[in-house]
Amino acid sequence: MATCLLEMRKICKSFPGVQALDNVDFSVNAGEIVGLLGENGAGKSTLMKVLSGVYIPNSGEIIWNNQKVNFHSIVDAQGKGISIIFQELNNCPNLNAVENLFLGHEIKTHSGIIDFKEMTKKAKDIFKKLDISVPLDVTTNKLPIAMQQMVEIAKALLTNVKLLIMDEPTSSLTDKEITKLFEVIRDLRKQGIGVIFISHKLDEVQKITSRIVVLRDGKNAGELVTAGTNQQQIVSLMVGREMADFFSKRTKAPSDEIMLRVKNLSGPPYIRNVSFDLRKGEILGFAGIIGAGRTETALLMIGAQKKTQGDIYIRNAKVDIESPASAIKHSIAYLSEDRKTKSLVLAMGLRENMTMAIHSHVKGPFFTISRKKEHDVVSRYVSLLDIKATGEDQPVANLSGGNQQKVVLAKWLATKPSILILDEPTRGIDVHAKAEVHRIITQLADEGNSIILISSELPEIIALSDRVAVMHEGRLLSIMDKEGITQEKIMSKIFSA
Repeated sequence: MATCLLEMRKICKSFPGVQALDNVDFSVNAGEIVGLLGENGAGKSTLMKVLSGVYIPNSGEIIWNNQKVNFHSIVDAQGKGISIIFQELNNCPNLNAVENLFLGHEIKTHSGIIDFKEMTKKAKDIFKKLDISVPLDVTTNKLPIAMQQMVEIAKALLTNVKLLIMDEPTSSLTDKEITKLFEVIRDLRKQGIGVIFISHKLDEVQKITSRIVVLRDGKNAGELVTAGTNQQQIVSLMVGREMADFFSKRTKAPSDEIMLRVKNLSGPPYIRNVSFDLRKGEILGFAGIIGAGRTETALLMIGAQKKTQGDIYIRNAKVDIESPASAIKHSIAYLSEDRKTKSLVLAMGLRENMTMAIHSHVKGPFFTISRKKEHDVVSRYVSLLDIKATGEDQPVANLSGGNQQKVVLAKWLATKPSILILDEPTRGIDVHAKAEVHRIITQLADEGNSIILISSELPEIIALSDRVAVMHEGRLLSIMDKEGITQEKIMSKIFSA
C-alpha cells in the first residue's frame, strides 16, 4: 500500500479582492509523480507557495508524514525535505552557477572557510547527472535562460529532498534536455521521492505522471488517472468546456514581397554569417537546441547586441539598427523570452507596462499622458488576450506567470509592428491562453504582419510556421519548407551538422 507523504486539506488563501484558493484538497504519495494542472490564475502556484512556506494559508491544514505542520518560510519547508523549483527563475544574476547552487548552504572546511573546490566538484557531478555542460565561472545573467533553468533544477536536487515541486520546469528546455530531466524524475520516484509536476505541456504530463489533479478558479475541478486519459478530457476539466484545435489555421498565404532581409549577420557570442529573408505575412520559425543562437541572432537584429558584421534590409532599404529603440522606429518589435527581467517592470501596473512602448501614441494635452487613451489600449488587450487581473493598476508582480506573459505580448502588439520577433511567446501560458495566442499570431500574419517565431516546442514551430530555419551553434543550417516538416527531420538536421 502506498505511503501518504503529503495531504493538504481544505486550503484557503485570499488576497485583496481575490479568493485564490477555496477549500482545495491535494495529496501526494511517496514515490508518486502527480500532475497539477489548471489555467493561469487557477491557483496552482499559490497552492505550491502555501506548501513551500512562501504564503501562510487563511485556513486549512497540511499533513506531512502523518504530522500536522505549519511552514512559515521556504527554509522551514526545506528542513522537512520539501523543495520547489519556481516558474520564475530565482538565481542571483551576479553569482556564478556554483555560488547559486550552494547559496545559503555553502560547504565549509574544518576551519570554517568556504570550500569552493568541494562545491565545484559537487556542481560538476550534478550537471553531469543532468547531462548538460554549464560554464561554472560565468555569472548566471550571462547564461541562456535554458541553462539558468537547469541551474535551478540542479539546486533543488542537491538538497535532501523528499518531495520535489516542479513549476514549469521544461518551459525553456529542448527535447534532449527534457528527456534527460524525465530520466532524473523517474529515478527520484524509484528512490521513494514524491514529485509534483506543474506544466502546460499536456503531452509531458501524460508521459511522466501517474495521476492528475486539476484546479479551476481556485477550486478542485477533478482528478484523473493518467493512464488512458486523453488531452481533451484534461482540457475540459481545466477550462470547464471542450476546446477545438490547439493550433489555428492560416487563411492566407504569405506574399512574395520581401519584408526583411538579413545578410551575413555575425556577432557575440558566436553568431556566424546568418542570412535569411522574411516575406510579408510569413511566420518564419526558428528551431534549435540550447546554444543554437536563436535568441542571440534576434538580439543582434534589434541592436541589443552590437553586430561585428552583416546588413539588414527592410523593404529592400538598408537600415542601421543600433538599439531596441531604433528597432521600434523601424516597426520591429521583440518579445523577450525573459519576461521577469527584460520585459516587465514588476512593481508597475498593467496600464503602465502595456503602454510604456507607445507613449507617443497616448499623449494628452500639454505633453501629458492621456489616461483615456491608455485605458482604451488596456481594455482592448485585456479582452483580446483574456488577461485575469483585478484592475488595470494591479502590479504585474501579483499576476500569475502566464498573465504576465500576456501583458508582455500586449505591450508589443500595441506598437503595431510590421515585423514581430516572438521569443518563446507561449512560455508559461496555459492551454486555453496558448490556443488564443496561436490564434492571434496566425491572425497577425494573415493581416500581413511578418513574424519570426522562436520556440523550444517543435510541435508549435511546425504547426504555425510557413518555413522553419534550423540553427546550430550560431549557424543557420537550412531553411525548410512547411510541406513534410517533422520533428525527426529537424532534429536529424541538427545532429548531422
